[in-house]
Amino acid sequence: MPKIVLPRTLDQHAQIRFVAGVDEAGRGPLAGEVVAAAVILDPEQPIRDLGDSKKLSEKQREALFPVIQQQALAFSIASASVEEIDSLNILQASLLAMKRAVEGLSTLPELVYVDGNRCPQWQFHSQAIVKGDSRIAAIAAASILAKVSRDHSIQALDSRYPGYGLAQHKGYPTKAHMDALKHLGPTPIHRKSFGPVAKLFK
Repeated sequence: MPKIVLPRTLDQHAQIRFVAGVDEAGRGPLAGEVVAAAVILDPEQPIRDLGDSKKLSEKQREALFPVIQQQALAFSIASASVEEIDSLNILQASLLAMKRAVEGLSTLPELVYVDGNRCPQWQFHSQAIVKGDSRIAAIAAASILAKVSRDHSIQALDSRYPGYGLAQHKGYPTKAHMDALKHLGPTPIHRKSFGPVAKLFK
């Protein structure tokens, strides 16, 4: 369990019962949707070894994925499509995915901690926390759900779009992915608004 630091500006919310953490995965890839998750943890069932999903191994994330779903008071996973990313831009699509995730919770939160430096436009009391996934347990849990869910989603597309190596790089702009794009061209799941993909349409 990471050391959780409660920002001083949030001290007045210490007695609130239903606190959600929300985070997204997939802002940087050239392909695939952006996925967000929201989690309300159960203080009576603390989850060991939570941490920023980027600092955990794939094996650790996969092991925590079902545990979080089983022990959380509520969780929700949502996404914004490639089409929404291209029409809105990746920031707004990420905020939209986070909004959908929080609104999908079976128990609506009294307070939402959002990883990053801005919150979606919604009716919830919320606070953006930079590097929140390493500071707030609920955000760490959300980061794991979002990351693993997105990985599973894009791995499932590997057989539909062979030759791109999606199962390995998850859509990120690796050399192998860039080489495949140049030789095979973009697919419907590639983000046409992203520079490396947009260049192929000129």
